[in-house]
Amino acid sequence: MDQQREVLTWDIFGSASRELAQTIYDDGYRPDLIISIARGGLIPAGAISYALGMKNVHVLNVEFYTGVDERLPMPVMLPPVPQPVDLSGATVLIIDDVADTGGTLDLVRKFCEGHVKETRCAVIYEKSRSMVKCEYVWKRTDQWIDFPWSSQPEIG
Repeated sequence: MDQQREVLTWDIFGSASRELAQTIYDDGYRPDLIISIARGGLIPAGAISYALGMKNVHVLNVEFYTGVDERLPMPVMLPPVPQPVDLSGATVLIIDDVADTGGTLDLVRKFCEGHVKETRCAVIYEKSRSMVKCEYVWKRTDQWIDFPWSSQPEIG
């Protein structure tokens, strides 16, 4: 693939996640819980939850990407899926690494609908084609992104 890429290093990620947490805090949003979208959202959610002093972090495992710029026809939640009743009346911050098409964030927002008081989304990157426009974004880009946690080949 010859297209130019956005490269996020561990150092830049540290600053980006802290800046994103500061933006959320400055906005006055104090969620009751964070939902991290695995796998890409695990590391950003951990960093942001520490910065905000939030210990109530849940994980939803959603599969969508199968390779570089390759994805399933639609995102799929993988088990175990929490019971939505566990979220009753809560304000929720959904965190992922990128809003690319927005399909994953849309799936999680719809999962929460009718069970929570409010959802907002935070991502490190948002692309212009995303169907979900996140409330909190560190940077907008339309390039493919090399994240430090997924840019190296698997071991083994």
